[in-house]
Amino acid sequence: MAKRSATGGKVARPGSGRRRWPSFVAEDITPWKVVRGLHEQANPRHRLRVEHDAHTLLVHLSDEDGGGWTTFAVDRATRQWRWPRRPTKPMPPATPYDGLYDR
Repeated sequence: MAKRSATGGKVARPGSGRRRWPSFVAEDITPWKVVRGLHEQANPRHRLRVEHDAHTLLVHLSDEDGGGWTTFAVDRATRQWRWPRRPTKPMPPATPYDGLYDR
């Protein structure tokens, strides 16, 4: 668990040496299966999925242990975003979407 900084409520940056940043990877690809999500190679329970339509990107990022999700809604034209959090499955698209756009 990351420790909070004494200034500004930001998370204290962990110490790190010079190392390569790993990426999320797709599952094994088979010709008949569409891959819809990525996972951390060393931790397959830490997942990432992106959905989109013509106007919005929804980025779902699981907790490190896969137990909860954070969903970012991004407006494709302006890159404005919102990120409500939910402790279970990915949110229905309307939840972060509604937080991003006026009705």
